[in-house]
Amino acid sequence: MNVSVASSPHFSNMKQGTRQMMVDVILALIPTIAVSVWIFGWYSILHIGICVLTCSLTELVWKKLAGMPASVSDASGPLTGVILALSLPWSAPIYVSVLGSIFAIAIGKMIFGGLGMNLFNPAMVGRAFVMLSFAGALGASAYVYDGAPADALTQATPLTVARDVATAQEFPGLWPLLIGKTNGSLGETSSLAILLGGIFLCVRRTAAWQIPTGVVLGAVIPAAFFELLGFTAITAFDHLFAGSLLFGAFFIATDPVSSPITPKGKWIFGVGIGILIMILRTFSSYPEGVMFAVLLMNSVVPLLNRWTIPTPVGGSFPEKPNA
Repeated sequence: MNVSVASSPHFSNMKQGTRQMMVDVILALIPTIAVSVWIFGWYSILHIGICVLTCSLTELVWKKLAGMPASVSDASGPLTGVILALSLPWSAPIYVSVLGSIFAIAIGKMIFGGLGMNLFNPAMVGRAFVMLSFAGALGASAYVYDGAPADALTQATPLTVARDVATAQEFPGLWPLLIGKTNGSLGETSSLAILLGGIFLCVRRTAAWQIPTGVVLGAVIPAAFFELLGFTAITAFDHLFAGSLLFGAFFIATDPVSSPITPKGKWIFGVGIGILIMILRTFSSYPEGVMFAVLLMNSVVPLLNRWTIPTPVGGSFPEKPNA
């Protein structure tokens, strides 16, 4: 019997190759991108275009220098650019998009050997780099400027408002959070658009449904507990639809390369991300916690794959008797 050994992602349906999988994710992001353009206008198109172009060029240059086949036909590089751009505020300087894209591909992906070899989600590696390097350009104050392209952007982001009990009463209602009429990163404002794309990915089996379900459960249950204890000024329902929790659950955590391959591992991975998000939102100085939660759980994926190996059909192999 011929056995092929290759790096992830792995497919049970050979008709669903890497390119088709990446295209599915891009298609699922169309509602989110459309709302982003509606709310943020030209800024959204600008950041997405710069990140996609820079990610693609960085990957081509790296492959050329490394003597690898110079191609971005698998669409993984452009997809990294789209996700990175959607995680940035509309007001981010151009150099942030460029440097974040270069770091995402070079350090987050290619330095490990390319697609299928990376331990961490490349887009989040790039996002973490620019967040820590240019905190002033990506902090809470960076989202609000005079002359903003939409009235909704003249106020702080919902999670920033929720940090202070005195301002928590200004937290937007459900409808603005669903349609996207709130401030935030380019791709996190409309929960409805994210859910439409996320359900599409799960139906197509491009994303493992256990991961986003685990993220939601892992976040909502601690959020309800923290609400009872008075640690948070908003409800668990508000936490679910505000910020990038849903975006991270469906489009970031489900990356097939940096997430577990076993069913039990996917559940643990998703729940762990959800719990970490709520811990970071509640007790850290950051109003959002998706990026760091995903990267932290990415680091334990090899252990989850090892610890959650399914029992073979028929039971485990019997041990050889001692001689």
